[in-house]
Amino acid sequence: MTAAPTAHTVALITLGCARNEVDSEELAGQLEAGGFLLVDDPADAETVVVNTCGFVEAAKKDSVDTLLAAADLKEDPSTGHRTGGSVTRSVVAVGCLAERYGNELAESLPEADAILGFDAYPDIADRLRSILAGDQQHAHTPTDRRKLLPISPTERVDVDVVVPGHSFEVSVPAAADVADIGLGAPATGPRAVRRRLDGGPMAPLKLASGCDRRCAYCAIPSFRGSFVSRRPADVLAEARWLGEQGVKELFLVSENSTSYGKDLGDIRLLETMLPELAAVDGIERVRVSYLQPAETRPGLVAAIASTPGVAAYFDLSFQHASPTVLRSMRRFGDPDSFLALLADVRRHAPEAGVRSNFIVGFPGETEEDFAALCDFVTEARLDAIGVFGYSDEDGTEAESYDGKLDEDAIAERLEHLRALTDELTAQRAEERVGERVVVLVESVGADDGEAVEGRAASQGPEVDGSTVLTGQVEGIGVGDMIEATVIGTEGVDLVARPV
Repeated sequence: MTAAPTAHTVALITLGCARNEVDSEELAGQLEAGGFLLVDDPADAETVVVNTCGFVEAAKKDSVDTLLAAADLKEDPSTGHRTGGSVTRSVVAVGCLAERYGNELAESLPEADAILGFDAYPDIADRLRSILAGDQQHAHTPTDRRKLLPISPTERVDVDVVVPGHSFEVSVPAAADVADIGLGAPATGPRAVRRRLDGGPMAPLKLASGCDRRCAYCAIPSFRGSFVSRRPADVLAEARWLGEQGVKELFLVSENSTSYGKDLGDIRLLETMLPELAAVDGIERVRVSYLQPAETRPGLVAAIASTPGVAAYFDLSFQHASPTVLRSMRRFGDPDSFLALLADVRRHAPEAGVRSNFIVGFPGETEEDFAALCDFVTEARLDAIGVFGYSDEDGTEAESYDGKLDEDAIAERLEHLRALTDELTAQRAEERVGERVVVLVESVGADDGEAVEGRAASQGPEVDGSTVLTGQVEGIGVGDMIEATVIGTEGVDLVARPV
């Protein structure tokens, strides 16, 4: 009789975006199913897996620093002692930085015991067990994943390419036509490999992976691949599973949610699916992230703004407003078209929340271009704004552009726009005083009735501010949906009193 494998301990550290959170939860589910015991504290884990981010320079540095901090938990070869009583024996890098740089990362970071790409995900438990046994792992060799994809979701079972965030299994035949997949087909097959790492009332739910856009500054398609939608039945089955886990808000994530369904033959599939997701038992709110402005069609605006149970929330990544800069970025649009889109949003839902991101100092950006951006931001009345200074990304088209601005000029424009957006978003928050909101409670202070905090429908997770409930808040718990009236603001944050 074969002995059962040793139940080794493992901790997962997730960096970067909500898409990485889904990937980590799938890895956690596979590791648990493979006999590993998941622990929260890396010092209590034999193996620490760091799901890295490889998007921009600051995220790369954060990933490397986290790997080094995890490596410090291992035994010091000069003394034979472990840091702070840690039991850590190995540190493994996965995620976008590992996928993007592979061998290069392994050479520059010998402190990590393995650098694993996406193709290692299906057998991650065996990989980690092998590492603990002392076996050497070949560092992942990066490949431009655009050359491996696109792969139709119905064909993926027959193709040896791993698409992170697509492991939820249902009993729909792989060869089924899109029309046969169905929106509401129940999941009667194997349960999700995914295992929740955060017990909060909000959970990201992946719609797709990759991107077919070719923005000049962005390297994501090269390491995430071309755009691949998940099958509707898989998305809905995972939504039902999340509802069973106590999740109240689904946060639909992808690199470009406006493209969902195009590789399935129906670009309007998201509009069709939103009511189905909102009707899932236990789910109180559905939120869509990352809409490409040039692809945000009127029907999708109407569906997000008016479908019961769907947050009137628009994550529109404008990136700039100058037509000249946008063309150089390989994007589309201008202030008039963007303002018309915002007017359409507010015609359907006057209280809708809108967030966006902008890049300043893009190669060739003139003072006039920057002024056009500032003018647009002033007129747009956005609720939340992320501002980033341009920096070259390896392998992107913009890396080869002439007309690079010096770092001081970029820093000056960055400071100016951030100061302006801080003022404008605070003003936008003040406009909401007197508004009736529904707040998803995400934290409650140690003492009953203290520091009750959550998010209104206009506020996305983590980056858009929060709503603090004040007044009669005794008995309110995490996961409650509380109707309240906004009575004040603190910057972008709202203060509301329960009705």
